[in-house]
Amino acid sequence: MPSDHNTAVHVVGAGLAGSEAAHQIASTGTPVVLHEMRPVKSTEAHKTDGFAELVCSNSFRSDDWENNAVGLLHEELRRAGSLIMAAADKHKLPAGGALAVDRDAFSAEVTARLAENPLVTIERGEIGGLPPEDWKNVVIATGPLTSPDLSAALARLTGENSLAFFDAIAPVIHRDSIDTSIAWFQSRYDKAGPAGTGADYLNCPMSKAEYEAFVDALLAGEKTSFKEWEASTPYFDGCLPVEVMAERGRDTLRYGPMKPVGLDDPRTGRWPYAVVQLRQDNALATLWNMVGFQTKLKHAEQVRIFRMIPGLENAEFARLGGLHRNTYLNSPKLLDGSLRLKAMPRLRFAGQITGVEGYIESAAIGLLAGRFAAADARRLESSSPPPTTALGALLNHITGGHILADDGERGSARSFQPMNINYGLLPDLKANPTHDGNGQKLKGPERGREKKRMMSRRAIADLERWLGNAADLKQSA
Repeated sequence: MPSDHNTAVHVVGAGLAGSEAAHQIASTGTPVVLHEMRPVKSTEAHKTDGFAELVCSNSFRSDDWENNAVGLLHEELRRAGSLIMAAADKHKLPAGGALAVDRDAFSAEVTARLAENPLVTIERGEIGGLPPEDWKNVVIATGPLTSPDLSAALARLTGENSLAFFDAIAPVIHRDSIDTSIAWFQSRYDKAGPAGTGADYLNCPMSKAEYEAFVDALLAGEKTSFKEWEASTPYFDGCLPVEVMAERGRDTLRYGPMKPVGLDDPRTGRWPYAVVQLRQDNALATLWNMVGFQTKLKHAEQVRIFRMIPGLENAEFARLGGLHRNTYLNSPKLLDGSLRLKAMPRLRFAGQITGVEGYIESAAIGLLAGRFAAADARRLESSSPPPTTALGALLNHITGGHILADDGERGSARSFQPMNINYGLLPDLKANPTHDGNGQKLKGPERGREKKRMMSRRAIADLERWLGNAADLKQSA
């Protein structure tokens, strides 16, 4: 086990990003010290002291690498030797076209893999404020719940106020309390994904009258109140509380998480007016989470209102929804191209604190930060993945590839916002497709699908070249 704190790379935070960073560093033969404050000090969102604990959904979203940017990122991480993806693949659950995992088994796998690595030293306890000055190579991956002391120290160091928004957690329900004479198993359009069958979601149908009454209840329900300093913090649109969506229009939910398309109610043979979907949450299939039902409703209100949903009249909740603050850096202004803090280059950042959103995006930036830190430790040149890859597109986004502010100042707080991976972050094709492989002319929707496939294939080809060129790092270990 490494014992010299001055020569080892230090990773602060053992979430998805920190765990991935530590794995990448150790895989080059470089000693790493992984610091995790839990269980010495916990957070309002975490329930265990395990590494890579999933505090919100158990889904890594689509696993279709040719047609979905998230799936493309999955495939890139697999090819780059990701610990997070290896653990996810080992403990995947049926979830239609998505990659969902048994959250406890997944976390246990990541924890065990790092604990048994002789190059990884694990230290439990909070790093208050900035890491010690004699730590010359540090990856900070403290996530959306960065401690107040470290946040304050970073604000003093950079002169920038942290940006913040709220992430909301969806409820989890005991399977045996769901009425399956009303709810039925089906994936949208019967699509089967990793470990799935095409009948991977439980669907609770609503008539128009039931939907209208439900929206009324959401709007009138008592919500968790914000502290004064939290009142002006914006939400991230990808994780809006269900009642906030309802406030934006009576049909917002019916065109969002409650859309009924592709779901045939076996009692009527038709799509319902609206539908609530539940997704398997553990390997035993005893727990199911409400898809898209993040909420800031008070707990008693959640029980009352969610039991209005047909099929959930007697629902027993293993976990009720909640809300937590999520902080992130103004990264384009504060970080360089290898994720180092410009004001103190010995510090490098990874994960959601850099301004990516989502589990797999956080792990991706952890992978890159770990590779960059290992290269620094071994005095080797490092290169960034091409911007045509999902990895490179994410890196480019958080280091400057975002829209400009109204006043044209690059990297201002008004222009930089958290982002999930999407094809819009990748450079466009030199020529958009007009014909398929058989020479047949493509129509409108077909052109769009073929364009995604071409961008994905380009990304994988460019990634393989980058991995080959970067192989010197591991060969020198």
